[in-house]
Amino acid sequence: MGHDGSRSRTRRDVLKASGVLAASGFLAGCSGSSDSGTATEAGATDAATDTATGTPTDSETAEETATETESGESYSVSMPPVGEVTFESVPETWVANNGSWADMGVALGVEPPEGVWLPSRYHTRYYDEIPGVSVDKSGMTALYSDGVSKEVFYELDGDVHVVDPNFLMNRFKGWERADVDEVSEQVAPFFGNSIFSTGYTWHEDYPYLSLYEAFEKLSQVFQEQERYEAFASLHEEFQSNVSSVVPSSKSERPAVAVVWAAGDEPESFSPYLVGEGTSFKQWRDLQVRDALAETDVKDFHETRGKIDYETLLEIDPDVLLCRGHESQTAEEFQNTVVSFMKDHQTASSLTAVQNGDVYRGGPLYQGPITNFVVTQRAAEQVYGVEEQLYDPQRVADIVAGEF
Repeated sequence: MGHDGSRSRTRRDVLKASGVLAASGFLAGCSGSSDSGTATEAGATDAATDTATGTPTDSETAEETATETESGESYSVSMPPVGEVTFESVPETWVANNGSWADMGVALGVEPPEGVWLPSRYHTRYYDEIPGVSVDKSGMTALYSDGVSKEVFYELDGDVHVVDPNFLMNRFKGWERADVDEVSEQVAPFFGNSIFSTGYTWHEDYPYLSLYEAFEKLSQVFQEQERYEAFASLHEEFQSNVSSVVPSSKSERPAVAVVWAAGDEPESFSPYLVGEGTSFKQWRDLQVRDALAETDVKDFHETRGKIDYETLLEIDPDVLLCRGHESQTAEEFQNTVVSFMKDHQTASSLTAVQNGDVYRGGPLYQGPITNFVVTQRAAEQVYGVEEQLYDPQRVADIVAGEF
């Protein structure tokens, strides 16, 4: 679509009708504070469990308010913190905060987003496990480049921004509410909830969404509710299969340590407690024990601190899960990071290193498709599962609209 005047007027009318720009209820928790402005996001814990534990999902702000309409009619969808957003037509182009939302779009059969926060952290290699599904992200724009410019949103000219505006204003300097209002009016509305982490204080005043709660809302935006229902049904079966491989006794489940290990020869690590976030969904579903939670080590989100091999050796987890290496294959990871640890004076004494239980720790961001893939991998890693816990062909069929 071109950036013509009629389109801008339609978007302004949409926003006026939806009340997104109203002073009350919008951008709850915004104080104008900012994090360091870095793009590491190494500590992102993705928000909410898939049963929305501790989330007020029965509150009015979290309820679905999508209006089913005939083709050509407007419809509304509710999303905390932006409230109800009205769409005059189904969005054709869009911008996503990260790979979680981008993967939801793939699952819904829509075109990939024009841009995401960091394309390098949208790991499309996972789609290799799904027959006939692939995403070319070579032309995908990075929203973050030493900051986030409003001009990027104008240039991308999407029909909807699946980005939590609070994330923009509280994580990085330079964005104020006036900037959010301007982009919403002149380009397209924001429709996002920062679901990748429960670690931000600015998110305390509105509910987190689970993976499938967020997925359902996006399906309403793109009017692909049937695809969502098909995925939700498949996910329910998958959850049953996953539960069947988990040892009944907690003592038989491994104690894992999840860390961010930068580079192929890491000497220090950002520690993560297995939290109520979608980036930890596979580990929660597999009911592993969190080795770090049983110590005085604080989560990276809380302190921005790091730990070294000496601290890891004191904890000595059964399994060491290293984030930051999803762009590598399992073999590449073993030949670099693990090989380095085996030759390291201290790391070589870790039980996980000696037993061959150091693995890639999974992505920061996962959607419905990637969750199937990384949970299968995780079950193989920690429980030696050999059977397939989900049907990749059924996933492919739903993406193709065959269900």
